[in-house]
Amino acid sequence: MLRLTRRLRAAAGHLRIGWYAWRNPALRWPGKLVLALMALYLVSPIDIVPDTLPLLGWLDDFALAAIILPLMLKLLPADVLREAKEKAGVNNR
Repeated sequence: MLRLTRRLRAAAGHLRIGWYAWRNPALRWPGKLVLALMALYLVSPIDIVPDTLPLLGWLDDFALAAIILPLMLKLLPADVLREAKEKAGVNNR
C-alpha cells in the first residue's frame, strides 16, 4: 500500500509539472499539444477502460499519469522542465 501511495504522489507531482510546463511561453506548440491531449484524455468520459468499472476504470488514467506522463516530460526542453519543476515544488528526479 505504501508503494501505491508513493506512485500516486509522484503522479500528482508529474501532473503539476505538466501544468507549469504547458503554461511556460518558451514551450513550443507541439509540446503544448501533447500535454493538452493528455489532459483531455484524463478528463474525457471516453476511455480505453470505462470508469464505470470499479478500480479497473481508473487504471488507464493512473497509467497515463504515472507512467506515460513522466516519459513525455523528459522530452520537454531542459530549461522548460527545470522551471516547471521549480514552480511545482517537485524535487529533481
